[in-house]
Formats: sequence, structure tokens, C-alpha cells
Amino acid sequence: MIPIGEAQQKVLEEIPVLGRERIHILEALGRVLAQEVAAIRDVPSANNSAMDGYALRHEDIAGAEASNPKRVKLIGDSPAGRPYLEPIGPGEAVRIMTGGLIPPGADTVIMLEDTDRDGDYVICSNDPGNGAHVRPRGEDVQAGEVVLPAGTIVRPPEVGMLATLGHAYVQVHQRPLVAILSTGDELVDLDEPFTDGKVVCSNSYSLAAQVAECGGIPLSLGIATDNESDQRARISEGLRADVILTSGGVSVGKYDLVKDTLTQLGMRVKFWKVAMKPGKPLVFGTIGNKPVFGLPGNPTSAMISFEQFVRPALLKMMGHTNLYRPLVNAVLAQDIKVSPGRLHLVRCKLFDKDGTMMAVATGTQSSGALRSMVLADGLLVLPSERSPFSAGDSVSVQVLHSTPLSSHSPYE
Repeated sequence: MIPIGEAQQKVLEEIPVLGRERIHILEALGRVLAQEVAAIRDVPSANNSAMDGYALRHEDIAGAEASNPKRVKLIGDSPAGRPYLEPIGPGEAVRIMTGGLIPPGADTVIMLEDTDRDGDYVICSNDPGNGAHVRPRGEDVQAGEVVLPAGTIVRPPEVGMLATLGHAYVQVHQRPLVAILSTGDELVDLDEPFTDGKVVCSNSYSLAAQVAECGGIPLSLGIATDNESDQRARISEGLRADVILTSGGVSVGKYDLVKDTLTQLGMRVKFWKVAMKPGKPLVFGTIGNKPVFGLPGNPTSAMISFEQFVRPALLKMMGHTNLYRPLVNAVLAQDIKVSPGRLHLVRCKLFDKDGTMMAVATGTQSSGALRSMVLADGLLVLPSERSPFSAGDSVSVQVLHSTPLSSHSPYE
């Protein structure tokens, strides 16, 4: 039995980063760039206006104020997309809209609010300063600049930038195909008769959802009985995948056959059993260069083991470098005592109390209590050597979900 940190390191040592594929930028959301993206032109490509107003020469309105307005002659318009191309001379102005190109000879934009009209003349009652309200060429991006380095996670802003730079397609790291097999004579699928002694196989679905959530592609191998030949046949079908993921059959019971079956298929075992609760009976190894995870069969044990080992591995395969769920500090809202010898990961809810983040267990911590995961915001990380824990103690919590949205606007 090895510590969880050592087990995580052993897993990552065996995990390759997958190759690249070329996809449309709208399909790249959440993916990791496998190329750097440099600008082939300045953005913006020319000086343009940041305001609706009039483009002119600053020297013609220098010192303008309400008591000493300046007059310039209106000679044309420069709306966005239809630039005014003639040079502006002394005492002249062009009506310009936001985004419109600054005409030759102009260096300043005066806002519409600071002007009045008198026929073909513009009365300027304010001096905005030389260069005011002009977005210079290359203000955002300059030609040749690396805007998005390889390894960047593509979010909506990156999609917009790729479009701005003229990239309809981009190279990203591939998504891993993850073969998922549940094992056990007691398991039935959703469309099968449910009788006493049988259990609906939730692991097939929760693990597939976890794979999909972090960006992988789940491949269901169904349910295998507690029979080596059945398990061997099912797992063999999954060898075309990038990762093999099983649940159940890795403990020490008479019918726990998965570890032996995987060994028969050529798996080199890297470790078996981790000093954590839940999730102790976990096996990890490789078949060729293919990672294989044998997770416990209990639903919460399987999901928590996935979070600690499988999710970081899949993220690494997809080119990510930040692999783990974040840790936050919280104050314990109850007394908790844990058994010795293992790191305990206790499902918990987080709540705010007078500006302090508090944590409370979700109730029963049974390995089969899936509702405890439904209720959980995170996992209390409780080293057994510090037990018992008292209400008011500062503890670490591994957050399982993104920051929750608020029901109130921050501007109310």
C-alpha cells in the first residue's frame, strides 16, 4: 500500500501526451493548442476611432472650451467599413463612427457630445488632447507577435482571437478514447430486469460522465461477469482505446478476478492498493504503453479514485499542465474522527458563514452512498495522523466543481 501522492506520480510517469489534430475553432473550445499562433498582421490594421464624433487635426481645436469654441468645416463621413480616403486639411473635419478609419491628416477625434453643428461647420467646445480617442494601428496585436502559445487552453476569448487573426482551423491535442468496463455478477444495466440481489450498474454511467466532463471520449464495454474468460474478452475489445478503465473485482475476495485477468493480458502492475479512504483497492499498470486503471467497485470509491488518478492522467494526455482539482482552506463545522493508517477523503458541502468558508460532511461516508457525491462540493483532505478533528479546525478541501454561480447580481 503506497501513499496517494506517490501513486499519482507513478501514474503520470506512464502517461503520454497525445498527438495533434486539426479542427474548426468552434470545436476547439476547452481543447489545448498544439501549435503557437502568431499574428500575420497588425490588429487593428489601421488607426481607427474609439468614439462617435469628428476626426480632425488637433492643432485646429487646441485650447477649445465652452467660452472659446473652435470652428472646423465638415467635408465628409467615415463610417465603419466605408473609410474617407481623402486627406484632411487645415480647419477641416470628417464625421466618424466608432471603428471608422482615421482619414489621412487627422490625428484626433472629438466626441459628438463636445460639439454642435452650424450648417457645414462643427463647433468644438472642448479640447480632448492630441491623439484623443484614436486606437493606433497594432494597439491590440502586432504582426509577428506570438499571441497564443502552444499549451493554451481555448476559451471563448481565444476563439475570438483566432477568428480575428484569420484562423478557421487550429491544431490541438487529441482527446483520449477511454474504454470503460464494469464487472460483477450482481450488476444489471438499465434496460435489464431488476431482481433481489441485483444492483443497477451506475458506475458505467458516472465514470463515462467523468470522462466526458474532463474532455475524454467514453467507450462503454458494458458489464462483465465474475468470470475470467468473459472479462478477458471484454477487456480485449477495449484494447483499441487509449486508456482502459475497469471498476470492481480488484480487492481480495474470491470473485475479485480483474487484477489477475489484466495480468494475463500482459499488464505490468505499477502499484496495487493506495493508502486512502475510500479507494484503497486500486490497481494501475500498463498493457504495452496503454494505461490501465482498475478502480474499486463501490460507486463513491470509483468516482473519488477517478478524481485522484484518472482525471489528471486524461488531462495530461490532452496537453494540460494544470492537472488537479484546486485545494481551498475552510473551517470545519463539526467534529470528525478518522481511522488510522490512511488519508481520508470525506465528502463535504461548503457554505459561507460571516465571510468564512465552512465545511460540513454530507452525511454517511459509506463507499456505496452515491448520494453523498451528489451533495458534495468537495472532499475534506484529512490525514489520519491529525485525527481527531474538531469543529473550528482549519482544513483543506479539494473542490470538485467549478465556482458556483450566484443567484444575485454583483451589482445589486
